[in-house]
Amino acid sequence: MTTYVDHNYFAELGKATPTDICRKDRCRYDPTGKCYALSIWGNEYTIDWTEGRIAASDPSVPPHHAFFDLFIIYYLLLPQDITPRGEWISEKDLPGGTTFFRGPHLLPTSLISERFANDLQGFCDCCKRLGGTKLNLADAAYSFTITKDIRVAVLYWTGDEDFPADAKILYDKSISEPLPLDIVFALAFEVCTRIGTAEPL
Repeated sequence: MTTYVDHNYFAELGKATPTDICRKDRCRYDPTGKCYALSIWGNEYTIDWTEGRIAASDPSVPPHHAFFDLFIIYYLLLPQDITPRGEWISEKDLPGGTTFFRGPHLLPTSLISERFANDLQGFCDCCKRLGGTKLNLADAAYSFTITKDIRVAVLYWTGDEDFPADAKILYDKSISEPLPLDIVFALAFEVCTRIGTAEPL
């Protein structure tokens, strides 16, 4: 699988002290295999810094988009901890977000809105199956725990004769400092892709 992760990230991970990377039980380290195991969105991923490879530990897990690799390894290398604030913001609320999240960095939320159109129940069923927790927002909305300290929400509106169905991604405000905009984009891209292409029941 193609990866967008620069080899320097893997090299930096290899030089890091496992106790620092695994602080507060963020992940596990296998000294024999020289790799880390990290739980993300309900699945365990293995990060092998010697081979420059990131993969789900369970081969039955559907493949993730290559952008997600960038988010995973950047998260592992974060020097500071993240404390969720319980306040939702959009990507446009992030410093520089208004100019960054357009053109090639426009979030592909259309994958979600076009997939479900006016099938509100289908959207809800999909989000529940992916571990979502219902929120009282939009026509339907669910929050997802991506890592133990990073949460996102997906909002969905059905369409009518004047406006098509629409979807939006929100983030806990705590990501505004530790994650640069390209990493937020990588995370959001995976969220849109996973929900927009999930297998129907």
